[in-house]
Amino acid sequence: MQYKIHSHRHGETVLKEEKYAHLYKELLEAIDNISDQDLIDRHESYDGKSMSMSKAINELMKERLVEKGWTAEAPIFNESEYLDGSKWYLDFAKESISVEVAFNHGEATSWNLLKPVLASELNDVNKAIQTEVGVVITATQELKTTGAFDGAVGTYEKFLTYLKPMQNQLTVPMVVIGLKAPRSFVLEKKKIDGKNVGVVHKV
Repeated sequence: MQYKIHSHRHGETVLKEEKYAHLYKELLEAIDNISDQDLIDRHESYDGKSMSMSKAINELMKERLVEKGWTAEAPIFNESEYLDGSKWYLDFAKESISVEVAFNHGEATSWNLLKPVLASELNDVNKAIQTEVGVVITATQELKTTGAFDGAVGTYEKFLTYLKPMQNQLTVPMVVIGLKAPRSFVLEKKKIDGKNVGVVHKV
């Protein structure tokens, strides 16, 4: 997949430093190596049970990152009351980098940005992980449109508008990655048997 990158607090410069560069390379390679055909094959394997491209992207990224030793659904804290459910978990983490893949409701934008900060700062709650740099991966507006995403899903463009007013809260280096639309196909929303599904249409 192709993507855009926005750097917050010199996040990309930091990620290119020797300490982090190998991890950043693994992360970008996981995205680079998702082809249009990979997305089509995975989406069609759901047999009409999925509308948007988000499930296929999430699964393919998880497979590629876990294969490289990344931890999926990594807890931020190490106290029992914060280990119930997924609210206090990162999508992925490895060594000093925490990653959120955000295809959820736009109202969760600030929370998606804050979770890598919680994972990177000292806290009064015992930590299960201590990272130093955050990455948030989300859909660009073009991917949201052509990938049959729900209208309420937050986009890369919306995430960028949060960075300036939240400057004092988002205290760690971070990059926001916006996934671009595939070049060779779109998902068309259709109602089949009373259910909205995304049907692959080659372009």
